[in-house]
Amino acid sequence: MKKREVLASVKDEKLIEMRRDQIIKGAVNLFKDKGFHRTTTREIAKSAGIGFGTLYHYIRQKEDVLYLVCDKLYDQVHSLLEQGIDTKQGTIESLKQAMKIYFKVIDEMQDEVLILYQETKSLSKDALPYVLDKEIAMTNMFKSIIDSCVKNGELNLSEKESELIAHNITVSGEMWSFRRWGLQKRFAIDEFVALQLNIFIKAVTNPNDF
Repeated sequence: MKKREVLASVKDEKLIEMRRDQIIKGAVNLFKDKGFHRTTTREIAKSAGIGFGTLYHYIRQKEDVLYLVCDKLYDQVHSLLEQGIDTKQGTIESLKQAMKIYFKVIDEMQDEVLILYQETKSLSKDALPYVLDKEIAMTNMFKSIIDSCVKNGELNLSEKESELIAHNITVSGEMWSFRRWGLQKRFAIDEFVALQLNIFIKAVTNPNDF
């Protein structure tokens, strides 16, 4: 999974990271409200609190900003999951803990997740495969936990069942963002997490009931 390089004319890595964080935060609100195509780079610079000319020291084109938003989202989610879960523990409790962390992270980053679903199609042909690979890598973390549970005798699932459940977990978390127009009118985040855990754990431990 080769990372797409976003060129900058500035050499200071810390400054690049700081400015790009500003750019990402400024762009997220604009992309959410106006969409990627109707947002201008001038508006992104203004929202980020930097000069229009300065913006182009850190990116080369508007599509770079969308790529940075997507890349940042996956990096943060992946990092938080790695810190909070043990993929080799092989217990139902470890699977539940991973799902709790994941759903809460999605709640904190729901605007970025929404943009990911709405605007991924706008990524360039060289950027899209990388972003999609990051999504698969995140799903594979859940697949590893499920596989460990199967190996440990906690679950009885086929390879394809384990893979599909991992995808279901990933999408169910992201659903909190892209279907928030309906879900967040009916559920608080803690209730949503609790119900999702209950449904998934019943499904994987008592498959004959479904």
